[in-house]
Amino acid sequence: MTPTTFTIRRASAADASAIARLAALDSASAPTGEMLLAVVGEDLWAAVEIDSGVAIADPFRPSADLVELLRFRTARMRREVARPARRLRLLPRAA
Repeated sequence: MTPTTFTIRRASAADASAIARLAALDSASAPTGEMLLAVVGEDLWAAVEIDSGVAIADPFRPSADLVELLRFRTARMRREVARPARRLRLLPRAA
């Protein structure tokens, strides 16, 4: 079961050491691009790279639901970026 209180946020340079520790726990390489993080309390439980969807997570915590949520959010972010901007069409005012 995933905790009910968590924070999802973009990774910053200040998160590099926590991401490296998480990758080591997961026996994986740390993603190198922009990432979204799932933080529970003060602890980083999961991270997903926005462009690729590559995830790392703490295997000793119930983090699967957080990874799924992060992947859902990053996929949505990618779709928003790929969507062409809509043009605003001004209509003449009725007299």
